[in-house]
Amino acid sequence: MALVSPRRNPAEIEMLSALALLQVLEPKIAFLNTERGNLLSILLKLVLGYLLIGVTGGIDSSYYAVLLVPVVSAATTLGLAGTAAVTALACIGYLSFLLFVVWWGYELPPGEVGEISLRVIFLPVVGFLTFRLAEANRTEARRSQAVAEQLAKANRDLRAAEEAVRRSDRLAALGQLTAGLAHELRNPMGTIRASAEMLARRLPPDDEVARELAGFISSEVDRTNSLITRFLQFARPVALQLKPTDISEVIDRAVAQIERQQPAPSIAIYRNYSPDVRPIPLDGELMESVIYNLLLNACQASQPGSAVTVKTRTIDEAVEIAVIDRGTGIDPKHRENIFNPFFTTKSDGVGLGLAIVAKIVDEHGGRLVVDSEPGRGSVFRVILPSGKRNENQI
Repeated sequence: MALVSPRRNPAEIEMLSALALLQVLEPKIAFLNTERGNLLSILLKLVLGYLLIGVTGGIDSSYYAVLLVPVVSAATTLGLAGTAAVTALACIGYLSFLLFVVWWGYELPPGEVGEISLRVIFLPVVGFLTFRLAEANRTEARRSQAVAEQLAKANRDLRAAEEAVRRSDRLAALGQLTAGLAHELRNPMGTIRASAEMLARRLPPDDEVARELAGFISSEVDRTNSLITRFLQFARPVALQLKPTDISEVIDRAVAQIERQQPAPSIAIYRNYSPDVRPIPLDGELMESVIYNLLLNACQASQPGSAVTVKTRTIDEAVEIAVIDRGTGIDPKHRENIFNPFFTTKSDGVGLGLAIVAKIVDEHGGRLVVDSEPGRGSVFRVILPSGKRNENQI
């Protein structure tokens, strides 16, 4: 623009250079991308444009269109009020050059009045049209962002569903294997126990070693039978007895079991029930088993004298039960396997507790979510449908 300008004076080149430098550096300076920085940049463009017109002829300057730069910037970044304010300042600034005209030595032709009017009207027209276009783009961007968030949520739900399906497939296969194996083991275990009892009755009274060994056989058979019972509990189909149940009462019963079993020093269990939670359809006995197992794991992961919290709340069309501990947490490499049958990190564990919990929650149409950080503790969330959706459909 400076090269084709008929005047090409130093002040003109300086103003043009300053405008060009500001336009180039604006996206690269972090402050100018903030709300205050953007407003400062628009005002600087307005001032530089005003000075450029002033040094190139004032009201007759060919650079009158440079005032479109701050107007367009305002229309693309500010709201309607900001765009109107900047446009008004640009119009007033351009018309203010009439104050510098020496009227006794200057004659204003009739056509010049129309030219000046067109130039002034041109600024709000361009500002309004630019604002409408920018607002349409912003609306489309918000719509695209909303769609992207919905897709991201759908992807997360899909991954969770795929994981649940994989877990269900593994549970089904292992359940069939476990059921068959447990049934095959139960009969010989009964025979072994009966044989050990008969052997104990036939042993001489003074043979203490033999009697002790026979007692070991009986006790180990009992322990094995208990383990087989747990296998069958995991393997057999869950027959739910659904009825409206107060989830607080279910949690209270599970907490009472834990408190009776805890040796001193005990783990303090705090209950935080939301008053918004209403009775929901579930199998109270099975859900008590779920809460009991989660509380037991939380207490075992916690240091003596620490606390475990049970919270309830409503979320959308569901009820959430959260069991929170501040214990050792779960290693990230074990996170995906903790609900798999026979997976355990405990030396005396079998690895069926959380598998049974996951199966019962799945049968209720719910979800089991885990958040854990090693050394900071874990949060197990049981999310159960409240039944409101079905009631509304009816």
